Amino acid sequence: MSPEKYALLQGLFPLIVTIVAVAVTGWVITTWMRIKHGYPLDGAWGQAVYPQKNEETIERVRLLSQENAQLRAELGSVKDRLATVERIVTDSGALLSREIDQLRDRAN
Repeated sequence: MSPEKYALLQGLFPLIVTIVAVAVTGWVITTWMRIKHGYPLDGAWGQAVYPQKNEETIERVRLLSQENAQLRAELGSVKDRLATVERIVTDSGALLSREIDQLRDRAN
């Protein structure tokens, strides 16, 4: 390679790198904005990529929603139990023994 061509490539290299960096950054920002605002993404050949809605997918979402509701209810009961355990652990011994004695008196 001749020195003139080498010098020309050396001068164009920063410009080429800058153009590629701007293009990639623009693509990333455009894709991020589409995702953020709910627009469909493009596939490999420019076609829109929409989530497929078929009976199996709808049934799966319904089952996952039910499971989510059950887990939320269970989490609520676990939080209540944890609050009771924390109260027992952090209460003073005298208060706890007094409550136990009151429960024994009620039972008799």
